[in-house]
Amino acid sequence: MSEANKHLVRRLIMEGWNGRNFAVIDELCSDNFTMNDPSAPHLANGPEAAKAYIGALVAAFPDLHMQVHDLFAEADRVSLRWSAEGTHQGEFNGIPPTNRRICVAGQAIYRIANGRIEEDWIIVDTYGMLQQLGVIPD
Repeated sequence: MSEANKHLVRRLIMEGWNGRNFAVIDELCSDNFTMNDPSAPHLANGPEAAKAYIGALVAAFPDLHMQVHDLFAEADRVSLRWSAEGTHQGEFNGIPPTNRRICVAGQAIYRIANGRIEEDWIIVDTYGMLQQLGVIPD
């Protein structure tokens, strides 16, 4: 089961995020999918909310590409260490485009139930990203 769970998360990153295939989110995530991200505390639940979350980031960073560095699974949990690079070409959380290139690191833990992603907890180096955008000093 651990390999199958890792496969779900890898598909989410490769097909959903990097491939911009948002339809795969309906296949991979449960109807009650819950995202937990301290930098976005008022997220709605469900696949549509996940599509909106990813869509907003892709709109702000059209060339955004995620790389999987580590992927571990045990029981119903999958842990992912990742990085993402992109160029800030659209509005991001009220920040107008800076045309700066960013590289941000993060980690996520996913809970899998009945063969679908049920919940995730995301931690992103938001401070470092804001420094790279020039919004806060180095």
